Amino acid sequence: MNFRDIFSLAFRTVRSNKLRTGLTIAIIAFGIMALVGIITAIKAMNQKFTESFSTMGANAFTIRYKERNIRFGGGNNDDIKLSKKGKRKEKKSNLGKIITKEEAELFVKRYDFPSVRSVSLFGSRNNIASHETRKTSPNVMIFGGDENYLLLNGFTLQYGRNFNRMDVQTGRNVCILGYDVAKKLFKEGIERAVNAIIRINNVPYRVLGVLESRGSTFGFSRDNVILSTYNNVDRNFSAGFSFVIAVMTNDLIKVNEAMGEAEGIFRPVRKLNTTEENNFVLDRSDSIAEKAMNSLRFLTISATVIGLITLIGAAIGLMNIMLVSVSERTREVGLVKAIGGKSKMVSRQFLLEAIIISVLGALFGIVLGILVGNLFSMVLDTGFVIPWNWVLYGIIICTIVGLLAGLYPAWKAGKLNPIEALRYE
Repeated sequence: MNFRDIFSLAFRTVRSNKLRTGLTIAIIAFGIMALVGIITAIKAMNQKFTESFSTMGANAFTIRYKERNIRFGGGNNDDIKLSKKGKRKEKKSNLGKIITKEEAELFVKRYDFPSVRSVSLFGSRNNIASHETRKTSPNVMIFGGDENYLLLNGFTLQYGRNFNRMDVQTGRNVCILGYDVAKKLFKEGIERAVNAIIRINNVPYRVLGVLESRGSTFGFSRDNVILSTYNNVDRNFSAGFSFVIAVMTNDLIKVNEAMGEAEGIFRPVRKLNTTEENNFVLDRSDSIAEKAMNSLRFLTISATVIGLITLIGAAIGLMNIMLVSVSERTREVGLVKAIGGKSKMVSRQFLLEAIIISVLGALFGIVLGILVGNLFSMVLDTGFVIPWNWVLYGIIICTIVGLLAGLYPAWKAGKLNPIEALRYE
């Protein structure tokens, strides 16, 4: 008998034992479903992180204040520390200071690398916007920027116009509404918001435009915002936050060069001498998403462990079922050998049966895992995700499981003595 005949016989045998085969396939499918399902959900989360935090693109970076190794209340800013060579090294006199408006504007003025620059400031998050009889919940966030803020933060205008240079310099009370805020205040049509006068915490503002919807991230709306100029926010909503500088280059390969030049220019702005370390941080725009995705790696490891433990149990169950099958079909094996069947052919048949059951379990588990994982992606409002690499890994793993689980039963079936097998009751 050739391989095709052996495979056909093995498949018919598997199909004839529906209950036993179904239970084994279900055990294997559950393990693969857990593995592929969690991996699919993680890929959906990674996709959402990328969409949410990499709005500036890979060719941009920010300069922001970030506290690093600073002890408040226990230390003294005039402390002296020793370097590795034993030399005295001054502690930064301005360590702990936020980036001020003057420093941000001075950097933008001095930085002449081919790029688009923007200065921004976070105002506060517990604001109320109102128009006539309607008002929002007290959870509207206020951001201040300049004429380049929309471009560098992935916002798109749906109606109205952007800030101009005069708006930024004068800091007058003008704003751009997020989609949710405009929809709440202007239910008759958000286009009516343009040029309307609203109140933010009872301060009148003229609306210049309305932003397109950006959706939500993990249940939190990204459209519940109001944008104004950073001078206006600094005057009306000053809460002591640090200014942020964003830079976008015109070429991805120039980002590192641009970051190096930005560091060299901003150090004198921060009044740092050559012995002092940076008291500011340069972050690639996609670094937050990358860090967030790295933090999800333990979930991948957990999913792999869960899947492998389940598959080990499935392999043991499959081996037991194949051993029972050998015992039940001892007379059949004896008859096959009596009419000229070789031990190798019998072993191959039992081995193929184990592999067929295992691969069928893998296919069902992969389909179920993708469906379960994409239920999570529907919650996150991301696209349909298929982890093709883990689909391939699942099939390979289950083939190996079937092979290992079927080796001993196949060997045992092949070693049966045809005379004793025919007499077996």
